Amino acid sequence: MRATGAWGNVAWTAAAIVPLAFLAVFFAWPVGAILSRGFVTDGQLNLSMFGEVLGQTRTWRILAQTLWMALAGTVGAIVLGIPGAYILYRCRFPGRTVLRGIATVPFVLPTVVVGVAFRALLSERGPLGFLGLDGTTTAVILAMVFFNYSVVVRQVGSLWATLDPRTPEAARTLGASPFRAFVTVTLPQLGPAVASAASLVFLYCSTAFGIVVTLGQPGYGTLETEIYTQTTVFLNLSGAAVLSILQFVIVLIAVLLSNRARHGTETALRLREAVNTRLSRGDAVPAAITFFTIAGLIIAPLAALILRSLQRAGEWSFGNYALLTSSGEGFAGGATVLEALEHSLKIALDATVIALAIGVPLALVLSRRTKRSGFKRTQRIIDGAVMLPLGVSAVTVGFGFVVSLQAVAPQLAHSGLLVPLAQAVVALPLVVRSLVPVLRAIDPRLREAAATLGASPGRVLRTVDGPFLARGLGLAAGFAFAVSLGEFGATSFLAAPDYVTLPVLIVRLLSRPGADNYGMALAAAVLLATVTAIVIVVCERLRPRGAGEVTGW
Repeated sequence: MRATGAWGNVAWTAAAIVPLAFLAVFFAWPVGAILSRGFVTDGQLNLSMFGEVLGQTRTWRILAQTLWMALAGTVGAIVLGIPGAYILYRCRFPGRTVLRGIATVPFVLPTVVVGVAFRALLSERGPLGFLGLDGTTTAVILAMVFFNYSVVVRQVGSLWATLDPRTPEAARTLGASPFRAFVTVTLPQLGPAVASAASLVFLYCSTAFGIVVTLGQPGYGTLETEIYTQTTVFLNLSGAAVLSILQFVIVLIAVLLSNRARHGTETALRLREAVNTRLSRGDAVPAAITFFTIAGLIIAPLAALILRSLQRAGEWSFGNYALLTSSGEGFAGGATVLEALEHSLKIALDATVIALAIGVPLALVLSRRTKRSGFKRTQRIIDGAVMLPLGVSAVTVGFGFVVSLQAVAPQLAHSGLLVPLAQAVVALPLVVRSLVPVLRAIDPRLREAAATLGASPGRVLRTVDGPFLARGLGLAAGFAFAVSLGEFGATSFLAAPDYVTLPVLIVRLLSRPGADNYGMALAAAVLLATVTAIVIVVCERLRPRGAGEVTGW
């Protein structure tokens, strides 16, 4: 028995150490390499590059625009998302399930597809071209709100649906108006969910590289686009490293402030099973806001993308789709759209396998319930380490791979392995977040009973944890595959010229002149969105009961 226990401890230790070693090599090292380039020159501490970059007026204008667009996108998503959370999660009416599904669509789409959709809607020949918003920061902000609307709706709505309705009803009985009851009673109860959603939305808006690039990098661009420009155009790696550090600091401050706000608003809530009330005349204002948002902000860009992809020279045609077997107008050679899709599928599959191989052992370690304070402390440290890639831009990760792994082991870059490794790092937090709630739902007494009956730790893991793990594995694999399929930030740095992914090729087509290239980009975006949607639908069908919000959105 002692030998079995010893082997069990070794196995659990390995289950924690191996994934942490993976993060150390493929996340901490690349990010650390960027930090060192900003602080160290020729092996000595040198802060002159900081002074040079931060002394430029352009840097502060880029920083201001990055923060302004991220803040505006966050405010827009919160203002529109709170009414949506109430209507879609608290009220009952015909078609609610369909509208919930439509509201969820934007977040699972690749950012490149989101950018192309808004470009199709707002361009000069688009349905809303007369507004003159194409190529403006307003277009980027609208796309950010579109992308993050479901984050607010799902997080706030999930909590709102379980709040005890008698508390605001008591306020109404004492003479408070519906609006005052909401502001003084309901909103403070929703504070933790709103703060959590706002922090996530701000992070996503400040790292929306794909959206900004596809919409033409309006104004001065963002920190991410400037990092990419300094790296690929001017080969100014030290300057790009300083900008990466600046962005990392901003993201870190945002996370700390949001956590403080969330803890400051947390309170003991009286929760119950989900409560739905019939949609009434008093809900006219939030209902109008929600229906207008879904129709005008979500359906309109997607419809414009599909319709514009079916138009060629002002006529309805499948010509843009027929061009998907070519590499584009005026350019000989290179991957076709269909070849790029094949590359994306293969790379996403590799990234998913890597993310699952690292994420499953981590999820098993993090889901173990124990009374030992040392083990609990270790779990919290590991959990924080695993979530770090969510708070770091994928552009920073890709740039880090260039200055660390690619520089030290160029054969890795030639082998094409760096792209799935980078995508696995980006997808790993979602895998862990998908599996941990499912595994923590296991009653510890089941494991204890199996061990008492003589089952070895391996058999307990196989017979007790195995069925639960199998149920959650489909969800985790689906999200990892979808995220990897649409990943653009890190891949844009690492993709080989002869083995590009579909998101990278779409951006290249948009940057080329010619109607054929633009039409191909539209058709390719529809193709990528369709494949992603199929993956998400399959993933939703594989989702275990009670795991609806495991990914944090």
